[in-house]
Amino acid sequence: MSAQPGLAPATVRTYGGYLFDLDGTIYLGDELLPGASELITRLRAAGRQTLFLSNNPTRDPEMYAAKLAKLGIPTPVSHVVNPLVTMTDWLLRHAPGAGVFVIGEEPLQRAIAAAGFRLTDDPRQIDVVVASYDRAFDYRKLQIAFDALWQHRRARLVTTNPDAYCPLPGGRGEPDAAAVVAAIEACTGTRCQVNVGKPSPLMLHTALRVLGLEATDCVMVGDRLYTDIAMAVDAGIDSALVLTGESTRETVEDAPADRRPTYVLERIDELLQPLQGSLEDSPAAAGAGRPTTV
Repeated sequence: MSAQPGLAPATVRTYGGYLFDLDGTIYLGDELLPGASELITRLRAAGRQTLFLSNNPTRDPEMYAAKLAKLGIPTPVSHVVNPLVTMTDWLLRHAPGAGVFVIGEEPLQRAIAAAGFRLTDDPRQIDVVVASYDRAFDYRKLQIAFDALWQHRRARLVTTNPDAYCPLPGGRGEPDAAAVVAAIEACTGTRCQVNVGKPSPLMLHTALRVLGLEATDCVMVGDRLYTDIAMAVDAGIDSALVLTGESTRETVEDAPADRRPTYVLERIDELLQPLQGSLEDSPAAAGAGRPTTV
């Protein structure tokens, strides 16, 4: 265990629940990242709960569960939480009976319709505009959103996730939901009222309800400082940044001290450290809550 300048070393402890980001953390594209399968298998064998979080609104939880099973990590559908889950949950709580215009792909539209909402593209009947990752976004959809939000001034603008782009294998990327939101905000003068994806606490609260655990008994594991880690920091729970995705040691060093993760890991299976000799929780190290390097 070595320390980075400004990153104090500490012992990784065990938790009752482990919340994992997926792409860049558990897998990259269609390949498991080193140590991921062993980590999940051993955590479950030790009686720890695991749940997977994603900001991708183009797949439903069933699709993610099927992919994880194919990769050798069978997972209940209920233990996959993404914006399809959190958006329908928010709509049911805050906009029951609303007419919804979904700028998004088929899985998102299907999930909202299945929750009992009326999908409509009539601006006079739209109560909520849901802006999301949509590879078929066009001027027609922008006009409908414009009419609902600006001309009729009756709708609310919400989004599935705040990501500016979606990384793709080979260093490529695609514009994500934030690009759609920006286009709508630019022409209507409206501001997006709600985000249901990371780093929103809405996603974390949904995950904790599924696990039935307190936030203090969980750790959030991911590869992005501004979504995965930011969500954990804002909720006051421990976090582990794994350097197998977007972030680097330099990005951690550049982050304000109060926005850094609890642990910085080269590989995700370094979380197994306290399980090597015992299944009991190891004592939290002095200075826990500060960024550490394992």
